[in-house]
Amino acid sequence: MDPMSKRTFLAAGLAAGVAALPLRAGAADPNRKLGYAILGLGYYATRIIMPRFAECEQSRLVALVSGTPEKLKTFGEQYGIPESHRYSYETFDRIADNPDVDIVYIITPNSLHRTFTERAAKAGKHVMCEKPMAATAADCQAMIAACKAAGRKLMIGYRSRFQAHNIEAIKLVRDGALGPVRTIVADHGFTIGDPKQWRLNKALAGGGSLMDIGIYSLNATRYLTGEEPVAVNAMESTDRSDPRFKEVEDIISFQLLFPSGATANCYSAYSANFNRYRVTGPKGFVEIDPATSYQGQSMRTQLGGPPTPREPAPTKTNQFSAQLDHLSECILTGREPIVSGEEGLKDLRIIEAIYRSAREGRTVKL
Repeated sequence: MDPMSKRTFLAAGLAAGVAALPLRAGAADPNRKLGYAILGLGYYATRIIMPRFAECEQSRLVALVSGTPEKLKTFGEQYGIPESHRYSYETFDRIADNPDVDIVYIITPNSLHRTFTERAAKAGKHVMCEKPMAATAADCQAMIAACKAAGRKLMIGYRSRFQAHNIEAIKLVRDGALGPVRTIVADHGFTIGDPKQWRLNKALAGGGSLMDIGIYSLNATRYLTGEEPVAVNAMESTDRSDPRFKEVEDIISFQLLFPSGATANCYSAYSANFNRYRVTGPKGFVEIDPATSYQGQSMRTQLGGPPTPREPAPTKTNQFSAQLDHLSECILTGREPIVSGEEGLKDLRIIEAIYRSAREGRTVKL
């Protein structure tokens, strides 16, 4: 046999052998969409995330996990999920035996993120976890360690990184369209209602508006500048006689200093409605209002002329399906997600410093 024929024969034999091997649970097969299990069937999961699988190119919904049997039945029937692929929190660990599930998307109260991430990783599944990543930085570190030990990927649900206006803003700022960034103003808040909801329970949420909505202000300053802050000042204003705020904070304002000298002024609130940011440099500004909402983003720029509306370059999909497919693509290609567990950990460390600064009334160095 000549060398070329021998190589061809060996290559064909190897390919046939690989094709004959069964697919490992959680392994990446480029010929199929990767399967997601949604853990936690609240509003965001059922009304925002689950309908978006219809638009995904590399992801599909294959399993559900909930502590409410009625939800499992209702949404299982709606999405054609067989009973064998519906799990309670108690039976969740059996998901290890389900080869259809590659990824578990955790959409629960913050204090449960760690335990379900650890259980999912132990079951051999990759993890998408909603923000904030966990209730504490220590929990974040444990989640990262669990996924690394299992050889699984961990991604945090920072959906705005996949939204067209935010992608455009990052590009403008990083490409120097404004010159060096000097200031950022980022405000995020909404008027929260029912005082009995889990977001107002510190044991479940880990904190108040800062953990829930203010994290958008914080994360935006980091992805716009591409820098990590070196110092923080913070001040809290909360009416403790309001039944909503017996355990968690309402308003926190905080300032961040970056290595370049840029500063950010940020606000987080549960008693005011805003969703915006503005980045300013010597050549102009970029602002989005609303900035990180589910839809309806609007951009305005001033770049050498009067302020004008700006439409970003179109993207193939919306921020939700793009986020779902990003993790699938990373698993298939072996790349790390742009919003990995380390990204979530960085935010939690800064959040803890913000709380410390507000509590102690001093600048906290990072």
